[in-house]
Amino acid sequence: MSYTTHDLIDILEKELQATCQGQRVLLSSADRLGHPVIAKALDLTKVGKVFAYQDFRSQVHDYQRQYRVSGIVWRDCFFNGDRLSLPELHRSLIAIPGDKEILLSAKKSILNFWRKHTRTMKFWLNGHPHQPLTAAHVQPYIQETEWADLESTQTELILALGWGNPQEYQYQWAYPDSGCYRIIASFQEPSAIKL
Repeated sequence: MSYTTHDLIDILEKELQATCQGQRVLLSSADRLGHPVIAKALDLTKVGKVFAYQDFRSQVHDYQRQYRVSGIVWRDCFFNGDRLSLPELHRSLIAIPGDKEILLSAKKSILNFWRKHTRTMKFWLNGHPHQPLTAAHVQPYIQETEWADLESTQTELILALGWGNPQEYQYQWAYPDSGCYRIIASFQEPSAIKL
């Protein structure tokens, strides 16, 4: 019997706790840093904990690949009393073949939820709070991206439109191969929350 996605998440969380409590340490930290001056400047016990956890997580990722255990988890997004269940790649796991397709297939239902709740709202592209967009401005972003994600606050819906590698799309260094546009819908100017 192979482990499930949730089993692997539990295993990683327990391993992270054990590592933080000092129960796991990699003794060859100085060698792995590859620079003796930096090794002397850092607390090698803490560095050893980081390397120990990274090594363990890498083994879990290998297990995912070997046994085809998905990195996708499902979560609920709530807004104005309405609920949408949507997939996302868990932050500690990797995407295996087929996971990106799950994200792609959810785009339509996410966009339907978004459109239903944002008909009378204003839109902003994250990072440009003083330049409101129209629904027509948002459409090209929707068309050029592969999948969607949704976050909510009490008064705002944040639509994330991603492309490329699901594990890298949120990092600026991955652009332009992978990336994400975040469109904020709000009745007023968007809050100061940086996404």
